[in-house]
Amino acid sequence: MRFPKLPKGEFQAQIESLTLEGRGVCHINGKATFISRALPGETVRFVYTNRKKHFDEGDTVAVEIASPDRIIPPCPHIDQCGGCSMQHLTAEKQLAAKQQALLDNLERIGKVMPETILPPLSGATWGYRRKARLGVKHVPKKERVLVGFRERHTHFLANLDACAVLDPRVGERLIDIGTMIYSLDARERIPQIEVACGDEHVALVFRHLDPLSPSDKEKLRAFGEAEEFDIYLQPGSTDSVHPLDKNQITPLTYRHPTFDVVIEFKPLDFIQINGEINRAMVIQALKWLDVQPGDHVLDLFAGLGNFTLPLARQAAHVTAVELDEAMVQRGAQSAAANGITNTEHVVGNLFEPDQTHPWMQRTYNRVLLDPPRAGAEAMMPEIARFAPKRIVYVSCHPGTLARDAHILVHQHGYRLLAVGVMNMFPQTGHIESMAVFERS
Repeated sequence: MRFPKLPKGEFQAQIESLTLEGRGVCHINGKATFISRALPGETVRFVYTNRKKHFDEGDTVAVEIASPDRIIPPCPHIDQCGGCSMQHLTAEKQLAAKQQALLDNLERIGKVMPETILPPLSGATWGYRRKARLGVKHVPKKERVLVGFRERHTHFLANLDACAVLDPRVGERLIDIGTMIYSLDARERIPQIEVACGDEHVALVFRHLDPLSPSDKEKLRAFGEAEEFDIYLQPGSTDSVHPLDKNQITPLTYRHPTFDVVIEFKPLDFIQINGEINRAMVIQALKWLDVQPGDHVLDLFAGLGNFTLPLARQAAHVTAVELDEAMVQRGAQSAAANGITNTEHVVGNLFEPDQTHPWMQRTYNRVLLDPPRAGAEAMMPEIARFAPKRIVYVSCHPGTLARDAHILVHQHGYRLLAVGVMNMFPQTGHIESMAVFERS
């Protein structure tokens, strides 16, 4: 179906509410329109950026009547970069909007409301991001290499001097990284860099489409030494990632000081993006899970053991289940490195659970799960079958959390004891939350 061409010119809109992605919502001639950089209660002028059957999209060009919650965005690249959608809103109101979105989803989709609303977990709102994929583009006309994120509404890279949400060890060096790449013979053939920041070391993984010359490798090696980056190369798939020089690589790690745990990870491994909030999240999760010394705990979507290893400090035994076999192996290795002997690390597809697996035939006193955006619908009846006294569900999407909460509460008799948001992704519309269920 073809839609009409975008209307030309600027149009006025009164903003009614905010979407999960941080866009203002209004209705024009009865049709929903989502407008970037607009806040509830504001009158704005906007231009159309997209038209679809059931809704339109636009971008604010002027604010005629501003919300009292509007602030001047601290980042000078707000008009270009598409990375942060909410930095024109105060940090407190960002959290309030996310909390309200969580509660709205629970009420509308889950048909359930919590007995307790947890205080939001918050921390530093800038310089927090320790994992990122940076785009790289050689622009001959500008005689430079751009490094960063895409522009708003386009597939082009924004012209960034720095990124204020990235760990400053990387975010303040985008120009330096771009200048180094510009000096390489392969500057046209490096499309991206994976960034991984541990507590003490930073790794940069350079994706390159052609073999690198000895000269380019030497320049990368010298840059890593001078800027204190561990340099990795990725000539093909993710399995091809390897250190440029094994002698210059130090393992990436992050700590859970409260539980005397150190977790080692590789540059492409999944870890929570915000180290400060991650530590607070684990503390809160274990508090609400109320683990007792004799408990057997099930940790689902366990990854590297972010929750598993702290849980093992309190429980009799922890069974950690994760689909990625390499992550399972590294989780077991981290347990051993921390002197932890009361864990079992299992490969399991939690989207297609198989009751014949030995771990599925046991019962557990406590269950903790941290699924991806798709949630854990297939595991809800299985968790109910285990009959744990308490369940802590860590979510990165309020809609799937609400769907799964509906199953636990209305089909399996659990109470939604508490929920709360965590500011894992300040300045963005991403909502991280935690829900606590108790068997009635």
